Amino acid sequence: MTTTRVPVLPDGIPAARRSLWNRRLSHYPDTGLRYLYLAITVLSTVVLYYELYVSGSVATQIITELGMSFSYFVWISVAGNAVGAFASLFAGLADRWGRANLVVGGLLATGLIILVGLPHAPNGITYLVLYVLLSFVEGVVLVATPALMRDFSPQVGRGAAMGFWTLGPVLGSLVVTTVSSNTLGQHPDWRFQFHVCGVAGLVVFVVALLGLRELSPALRDQLMVSMRDRALLEARAARAAHVKGDDPARELKGPWRQMLRFGIVGSAFAISVFLLLYYALVGFAVVYFATTFGYSDQRANALANWYWAFNAISLVVFGLLSDKLRVRKPFMVLGGIVSVVGTVLFALAATHPSTGYHTFALYFVLASVGGGMAYVAWMASFTETVEKHDPAATAVGLAVWGWTLRLVVTFSLVVLTFIVPATSTLVEKGARITAIQQEHPRQFAIVTGIDPAVAARVRKDPADREALATLLGQVATAEGATATEIRSAQSAVRGGQLAAAQAVAPATMAAIQADPRDTAAQADAVKQIMAGLGVDRPAAVKLLAGLGAPGTQRGLRLAARYAADLKAAPAAIGKAGLAYLAAHGAEVAKAAQDNPKQWRTWWWVCVAGQLLFLPFVFLMAGRWSPRRAREDERAHDALVERELAALKES
Repeated sequence: MTTTRVPVLPDGIPAARRSLWNRRLSHYPDTGLRYLYLAITVLSTVVLYYELYVSGSVATQIITELGMSFSYFVWISVAGNAVGAFASLFAGLADRWGRANLVVGGLLATGLIILVGLPHAPNGITYLVLYVLLSFVEGVVLVATPALMRDFSPQVGRGAAMGFWTLGPVLGSLVVTTVSSNTLGQHPDWRFQFHVCGVAGLVVFVVALLGLRELSPALRDQLMVSMRDRALLEARAARAAHVKGDDPARELKGPWRQMLRFGIVGSAFAISVFLLLYYALVGFAVVYFATTFGYSDQRANALANWYWAFNAISLVVFGLLSDKLRVRKPFMVLGGIVSVVGTVLFALAATHPSTGYHTFALYFVLASVGGGMAYVAWMASFTETVEKHDPAATAVGLAVWGWTLRLVVTFSLVVLTFIVPATSTLVEKGARITAIQQEHPRQFAIVTGIDPAVAARVRKDPADREALATLLGQVATAEGATATEIRSAQSAVRGGQLAAAQAVAPATMAAIQADPRDTAAQADAVKQIMAGLGVDRPAAVKLLAGLGAPGTQRGLRLAARYAADLKAAPAAIGKAGLAYLAAHGAEVAKAAQDNPKQWRTWWWVCVAGQLLFLPFVFLMAGRWSPRRAREDERAHDALVERELAALKES
């Protein structure tokens, strides 16, 4: 009788039991493997946010082609976030099925939705259903990924780990704007952006399928302050597995009760309102700059790159720095203040149309650097706050955070639709008016630049010189004429010279111009002016004499040109275009006037959210002083040594 040795993998799991579903590690991985798992988790997070945000880069095209209103498009985000909120609570069960499995399965589902589903949506209803499904999966996975980051990073390196994890939403946004700003010119169809994104998602799915692992519950449910704790954690896990087994379906009621504390829920609410600016820019930066400052989709996305790029840099830099100093709270406060300054300047610029591209870039740098500093410190501190109550409840604590965040975003999007209704008008009805303007810029300026009441007066009484002078002055203004040119044309009208010139037959006028001494032609011209204008002979003679003055000649040429342009403008635009302008022009014009002020109000709401964040910093775990934090770390190391020695003796 012989015995066959069962092959065992380096993590201690028999090879026969290892499958793509069973991803648990029974030993804490070495540095190289740990970094690999962290890298795959970060990469997965980046692509998941890329998929979630890609629609924002081509929002105006989607709205137009699928026949949506801007409000409907916003409500799609509302529905998605609402579903995602409760999906985040569902992610609290990650311990049962495995965090890595949720990430891998989620990547497959979202990749297919982005690549195949949304680009082929025939209407707004189908798009809504698919986006809600996408948001549900994202809500689950985007709680599992920070849980994995926490599992593979001890507290002394948590800032750097969370810095790289929070690169997920930022780099996801940066990838969206970078790809769109560099490809929309060559590939204007919005579906191209989804195809690129979907392919990227499926590639990362394969990487995660083959390479992502997670710690066993016995390991991840313990508090790890530094890598020096590794031996103790593995010894505890081995003892726990020997006594009660490694059951992933442990009772979760206790952790849920522990996580529903004011310090945890309140902190989650605080960071959610702090991120209102971030989520507004993710979803509506293109719409905002297009409707308020006339930016193209490509230019708006290029400007947004400034925000995402500096935000990404600050997340990593301040994550590392907070680890080095062993504190989080000072970074949250300082970052919050810097972000408030940048957001205030950005809000004030909303009603200043002359604000330049690079000025906006500067405001974005301030807001993004401050926001990144505060957010990365908060993420690290939040996981440490959860661990302070129960390290085994990490997934539950992050589920509470994800649920709170998405509920706040949902509510904020609802409020947004009421605060900026002008944007809906501009997106829904302004697109056609903009197209008319771009196709016939001079005629559009004339038609929209004249006062309908004055035009009606002229139609009713063509001899009303004052009304005609005012009308031609408006035409001249629309064409960009100088003040001198406008006065010259209006003087020719008000003085009667234009009417006199129009009363003289073309042949008679040609004869006078050919020979100014032709008395017969002059006599005919006087008679024609008397008949046409109803004036006596002396007045007609005076008008005829005045027509030869150089200044009058110049005024007549200008007035005739403006009159001809006024007559030709309606024909160039066409009946359908004129009807659309008549039906919606005033509404769109008012919306264009109101839009900057309404957006400024929303940016002030974002400022208020950032200010509200600051007091909640005091509820979170961690020291203010680096010296006190290092003392705590040394005390913990001594405790670990004592417990490890006791385990060896037993």
